[in-house]
Amino acid sequence: MDDLVNSAERLNGSLQLPVMVIIEPLTLTRTCILNILRRELTGFDIIEMATTDSLGCASGRDVRLVALSIGDRPIIDPSVESDLSLLVDCCPNASVALLSNRDDEATALAAMQRGVRGFFPTSIPVEVAVAGLRLVLAGGVYRPLPVVGQNWTPAPEQPSPRGLPSRYLGPAATRELMEKSMIDFTPREQHVLAELERGLPNKLIAAKLNLSQNTVKMHIQHIMRKCAARNRTEAVLRWSGRLSGHVRDTDSSAAS
Repeated sequence: MDDLVNSAERLNGSLQLPVMVIIEPLTLTRTCILNILRRELTGFDIIEMATTDSLGCASGRDVRLVALSIGDRPIIDPSVESDLSLLVDCCPNASVALLSNRDDEATALAAMQRGVRGFFPTSIPVEVAVAGLRLVLAGGVYRPLPVVGQNWTPAPEQPSPRGLPSRYLGPAATRELMEKSMIDFTPREQHVLAELERGLPNKLIAAKLNLSQNTVKMHIQHIMRKCAARNRTEAVLRWSGRLSGHVRDTDSSAAS
């Protein structure tokens, strides 16, 4: 009887948590993503499924984010458009993130045109992906920015799926964000930034660069100010040229 009561309590507790949904057809990939997110993003009930056909299991839940893997399919593929429309119907209040094997600028822009809040090429490191998901969950927008000097042709404007607002990042906004990624840091600040990008805490950065922790903290504060960033994660993403949109503070302390 006690086991039944405890199981019911655990189930009731999970039903009260906000929900993240991971949709990935490949079992091994899906399991790896699930294990990483359950470790890194606590406080969420993370539901995994192979296709959007199983979205009914999230009905009535507080779904905050749906991460949909589209593999090699282009954004204009009818199956992707259908999946996005279904997400709107089943999870109208959720932010949508796309996982794609494509990392070209046209694909990223096409995703943003359809109201996607996060675009994650499978070529990015896992720690960057996790940081990007945190930004999306905090109300921000994550997408890689084009390489400076790269020539590309924007995808033609396509109608957004029903219910998905258009949040197209125009050329002026893109140029502004690219300029922010080219801020002139001192050599020491660049060294600290490189270690921040690897996810090292202040103590290890200090040991590796032969600095005091207070000096490291000072450099991080300077970096954040130069990047107009509210936290160290946002500063790293801006410096790497990967952050777009406005985000709320998810880690207000420069210390770790």
